[in-house]
Amino acid sequence: MAQSFSASLRKSPVFDEPPHIASGLSYLQTRVFHANLQHPPLLKEMSALFLMAAGIHWPKSPAADALIRSGPEGNNLEWPIGNSIIHDNGAGRVLFWARLPFILLGGLLGWMIYWWGRDVVGSAAALGGLFFYAFDPTMIAHSALVTTDVGVAAFAILFLFTLWRYLHEPSRKHLVFCGLALGAALGAKFSGVFMAPAAAILMGAAIRWPIVRRSEAEKSYSKVGPNSPCPCGSGKKYKKCHGSGSIAPKNAERSIRTHELMKTAGAFLAMCVIAGVVIEALYLFNSDPFLYLTGLAKVNADHIAGYRAYLHGDLAPHFLSYFAVAYLVKEPAATVLLALTGLVIVLRRKSTPVLAKLFLLLTPAIFFVAVSTMADDLGIRYIIPVLPFAYLLAGLALGRLIERRAAWGRYAAAALCVWVVVEAAGIYPDHLSYFNESACLLEAPGRVGWDGGSKCGTMWLDDSNIDWGQGLKQLRAWVDRNAKGQPLHLGYFGSYPPENYGIDYIKTEMGQLPGKPAPGLYAVSAQMVARTPAIADTVLPGSAAWLRAMPEAIVGHAFYIYRVR
Repeated sequence: MAQSFSASLRKSPVFDEPPHIASGLSYLQTRVFHANLQHPPLLKEMSALFLMAAGIHWPKSPAADALIRSGPEGNNLEWPIGNSIIHDNGAGRVLFWARLPFILLGGLLGWMIYWWGRDVVGSAAALGGLFFYAFDPTMIAHSALVTTDVGVAAFAILFLFTLWRYLHEPSRKHLVFCGLALGAALGAKFSGVFMAPAAAILMGAAIRWPIVRRSEAEKSYSKVGPNSPCPCGSGKKYKKCHGSGSIAPKNAERSIRTHELMKTAGAFLAMCVIAGVVIEALYLFNSDPFLYLTGLAKVNADHIAGYRAYLHGDLAPHFLSYFAVAYLVKEPAATVLLALTGLVIVLRRKSTPVLAKLFLLLTPAIFFVAVSTMADDLGIRYIIPVLPFAYLLAGLALGRLIERRAAWGRYAAAALCVWVVVEAAGIYPDHLSYFNESACLLEAPGRVGWDGGSKCGTMWLDDSNIDWGQGLKQLRAWVDRNAKGQPLHLGYFGSYPPENYGIDYIKTEMGQLPGKPAPGLYAVSAQMVARTPAIADTVLPGSAAWLRAMPEAIVGHAFYIYRVR
């Protein structure tokens, strides 16, 4: 939380923040749901509550009235209205209050990774998972933004936590908590709908591999010696199977009974009904009860038709491997290595209950496959709900290293942890643009630094992976120190006007960059540095190669500075 908070104070609004800020205020203060329907309202309303408490309200202007009235004249007005709210009330003040609930939500996610992780993988692994979460640049960056990705991850983990507790100890209270948490996940982002099939499968699996209370397990096995056959029917000795006294089924071979299926189906239906009430409450019990479905149909409505994604110098409508590559180059290398090792450990370890394995692996698998096949290739942020599970797997592998009798295991664990911390410090406060060393190793190993391979990020990915408009404050500070009074050619990727930060500039479009531009000082967005050569090479190979050369400076890992003579 401290890292997110302090870094956020140095960052300008990212591309999607102005419309989210405007939409939340419009919902709560006008009770009209016309703006930004392609995202559910919960997180935007959270932001709006904090803004209203700080005295920041929905503006009175022709544009605001047009948006509320809807119609063609109100389309996409949440962007300029959001920009006006930020500028008119002071960018620092608005961003502080709008981002604060998201920073707190990030803290809640860390708490849940640890507390739920203790039940699933053990205390040591959960503590390791919390460590990898706390020092992950992706999470530090996105948990301080008025966007939806960390929020849906937080509520998804909360739902799994409550579902785990319900299956451990079924009760009406726990069932209600499950429904509320599911409603929050659905209301945070539309990708939360993937929690419903995951929950149905997990609840069905619990019939075959039920969780029983620890006291019942201990009573069931109290008369079994360590070398006796385990009463669960596995054929193993008790000490090799359930001798630890961990949560385990009383009879793994029992048949699935019809009444259990009916009871489970009824519980799942009750959760969905409660979640539906939560959703209606988030839409303030609007006269249109199908607003959620209307919004669901608008997902990606604001994305550019025919847009080609960028991956390692190539352009295509979609890359099936996009999010796998993004994970491998954007997450700290130590975390990736340990997470993959932890995955092998979980799959091979027979002492881990089957249902615990499913809780740990099923939901991230569903999210990852769904996003890889259905989502636009715009950033690792789309698989943020997968990352908490990877942290727990990494924590499991880290714990295994520490528990080794040989001293080298503890030394290796310490080295990996130091590696993670050093890179988190090295990229500060530009966590959004972080890449690990593998981004540079193949083509430019000399660019590896304390920030990992972040200087090579433009070779691999674009958009919110490297630059989302967050560097304007840092650019203004750089210009004041190094080029005050000089004409600045600015190639900018963002939605918040640079002039609102006092930047005097000559607008430069991406199409002006290939070839030899006019002499002068250029600040080019990392987004343009990544995409322009790839686009230009399809017409005139090499015409934008100068953007790939080392610039005079890189400001905030988001703007590349060139002096063209």
